[in-house]
Amino acid sequence: QVQLVESGGGSVQSGGSLRLSCAASGYTYSSYCMAWFRQAPGKEREGVAAIASDGSTAYVDSVKGRFTISQDNAKNQLYLQMNDLKPEDTAMYYCAADATPDYYRGYVCLSVDFGYWGQGTQVTVSS
Repeated sequence: QVQLVESGGGSVQSGGSLRLSCAASGYTYSSYCMAWFRQAPGKEREGVAAIASDGSTAYVDSVKGRFTISQDNAKNQLYLQMNDLKPEDTAMYYCAADATPDYYRGYVCLSVDFGYWGQGTQVTVSS
């Protein structure tokens, strides 16, 4: 059974940085997509960043140049480095994962209907 556990959220001031981590267990797919989503109160959930098993990545326009998604396969960890945080980045952040065809690349991963989700970690950015 796949389990995803996020950590690293917190409260920071505008311009600050945080690194989110997602520990994955029970995950043995050789071809997959993983992603970070966020949902702010009263808003729809949106994909923030995604990574495919070949290492290709994709980002929503609002975080390009500020956020970096990465993975450590040896540790079964997914990360989201968030720099220059803005109040509009305030949201609950979720890790997601699923098996996908091996030809999927990062930009496709942002559109995957993920079957596995973590419980979320809160990020609050104050101005």
